[in-house]
Amino acid sequence: MSTFDAADDATRETYRSAGFTGRFELGERPAIVVVDFCRGFTDPECPLGSDTTAEVERTREVLDAAREHGLFVAFTTIAYDEGARATTTWLRKVPSLGELTVGSPWVEIDPRLGRLAREPVIAKGGASAFFGTPLHALLVANRVDSVLVLGATTSGCVRASVVDSVQHGFPTFVVTDCCADRSAGPHEANLFDMTAKYADPLTAEEVVVHLSGSSTTRR
Repeated sequence: MSTFDAADDATRETYRSAGFTGRFELGERPAIVVVDFCRGFTDPECPLGSDTTAEVERTREVLDAAREHGLFVAFTTIAYDEGARATTTWLRKVPSLGELTVGSPWVEIDPRLGRLAREPVIAKGGASAFFGTPLHALLVANRVDSVLVLGATTSGCVRASVVDSVQHGFPTFVVTDCCADRSAGPHEANLFDMTAKYADPLTAEEVVVHLSGSSTTRR
């Protein structure tokens, strides 16, 4: 199923008629932001997790291409200390988030992604990769001009990060087949809505082809 198969023709026409027709251009210094592909979300043994093997493998392909061109790459994870577990309102709605404690293996970035030492891991306590974190400052410091968002979950932290990315002024792209969710319905619906309002859709293959055929680099 493609990103826009989640909506019928009438819905797509409604969006087009309302003026949701613009497009972004991928800049010369894009960043890759991998949202919450930590073990707590990519390992089915965790209550929060599901089988994201295909999405993780495609993300690794994007990361390898980005690293070859020296692009800025950042990861996020969710990690709570005891004080945050006791006071974070979000955990009252989703108690299983309490599994993601500082020092737990569940907060570690999935090793299949081959994270490099120079690639920051940003610990967050909310949904968005930007909320209460230094991500915006890191993007500015690295002179990033556009942002590609990948990760989990599509309907939650990916969506929140995409919205904040464009609100911070970055042309934003969601790599649709590198995003994972627990259910196909919310996944497809949120991809449709995100890419109508806040971001442009790209596939992993499209990103890799673009990077291999462009002068995009940080070197």
